[in-house]
Amino acid sequence: MTELNKYEQSSFLIIKVSYMYYISGLSQNEIAKELNISVTTVSRLLKKGREKNVIEFVIRDPFVKCLKQEKKLKTIFGLKDVVIAPAVDIQSVGEDSKESKDNVKKLVALEAARYLQRIIKEDDVLGITWGSTIYYMINYLNPAQRIPATFVTLHGSLSYYVNEWDVRTLIRRIAKAFSGKNYSLPTNALMSSSKLAQMLKREKDVKKVYEMFKKINISISGMGSLYPELNSILSKPDYLSPKDLKNLQSKNVVGDIALHFFDRNGIECQTDLIDRTISMNFEDFKKIDQKITIASGVEKAYTAYSALKGHLIDTLIVDNQLAGKILELYHQEKELGIDIYHNI
Repeated sequence: MTELNKYEQSSFLIIKVSYMYYISGLSQNEIAKELNISVTTVSRLLKKGREKNVIEFVIRDPFVKCLKQEKKLKTIFGLKDVVIAPAVDIQSVGEDSKESKDNVKKLVALEAARYLQRIIKEDDVLGITWGSTIYYMINYLNPAQRIPATFVTLHGSLSYYVNEWDVRTLIRRIAKAFSGKNYSLPTNALMSSSKLAQMLKREKDVKKVYEMFKKINISISGMGSLYPELNSILSKPDYLSPKDLKNLQSKNVVGDIALHFFDRNGIECQTDLIDRTISMNFEDFKKIDQKITIASGVEKAYTAYSALKGHLIDTLIVDNQLAGKILELYHQEKELGIDIYHNI
């Protein structure tokens, strides 16, 4: 018979403490009081439970897959950070329904809000774009966490779409949430001519914001998709004329980010829209230290993949299905040599 260690903790007590903490949900203080032992002893018993395999931690396969996707995306594209929102359980109303897509978008926006609150510092200057995902992200910010950073709009207004999504509305709200300062461009985003755009850029209030662009070290943006389908709101006639859209398509447009249109390699499409848009210069945008992009839905996979190839993203926050599709496109193009943009 194996001699027992008289100094060993009671096996039954290890099991009991483990059950009370992990299953019953009692705090260590509550357990200590009920069992008439110290909190230190409770902590020691829980550690012993892990060492003796009384306690085992299991992360279900769909959620482990998120961690594998994160690692692959960081390695392949040299990203600073990746956050995968586990949307695996949002299937109750059908994954293709509007409600399901909105729920996934909200889950990604929640992850973005929590990520931003983890990294933001008082001396940061953050550039913000318009959009529904950014709107949801701001809704999920914890109002108790106040970091007086500075927030700047990366482009002019698109208030004629949905006012709640407009960048000037969003910049005021996010600055208020963090008790920070905000600077916004007091003009619409797209001008009828490059001459008018250049005139506006020389205006005092506009020029002041352009000076702030030089100080931005973090950007937070959504992403519009124009391939394989024209899903971006910017592709609509309210923003782009048929002529503008045709010009972009002739340049193999795939998506838009911060009101700049780019092709399959993440290179800006060379049209006169560049000179007519009131926004941060695309090359300056690419130089921002940490470009955070938030996106959801597999329909944005080609756009996200192209943006990653063009180094337009440093931190990617997406749902697990979109992450999987991006990795699939990479495998098809880089490892199998398939032309994934066969319709362009």
